[in-house]
Amino acid sequence: MKTIKRMMDHMYWADRRILDALEESETKNKDILKLVRHVAVAERVWMSRLQGMGSAQYSLWEEAEELAPVRTMFEENAEQYRVYIEGLEESGLDEMIDYANQSGGAFRTSVRDILLQVLLHGQYHRGQINRALRIESAEPVQVDYITFARL
Repeated sequence: MKTIKRMMDHMYWADRRILDALEESETKNKDILKLVRHVAVAERVWMSRLQGMGSAQYSLWEEAEELAPVRTMFEENAEQYRVYIEGLEESGLDEMIDYANQSGGAFRTSVRDILLQVLLHGQYHRGQINRALRIESAEPVQVDYITFARL
């Protein structure tokens, strides 16, 4: 549990850092904004599944015009994950969750694997966002776990 909690803390930190970098860059690049929104919505989708609710109402790839609503979504996600994790026992990591993906396919996955998916998915896309910032001649931001661990 300690490792999962630490990794989740890294995710909250990295999400904030990438949002700050996007704000500082003042990018209007629709592909970058769409990608950062995708990360926020994917976090929300998985939380809905963990809570036993459906996720069909979420669209993973909509465009985002502004960063402010995306930041709000990340903040709300972080709070929901914090509450969820605080109520989770070590044995709960192996609980199996039944859910439908965004295409309606039925799946069954452990809480542990869902949380790891959320963590790794976000890190993958933060790397893509940083690369896109560099291409735009903006400054990418350090989001590596070791940077977080050294704080």
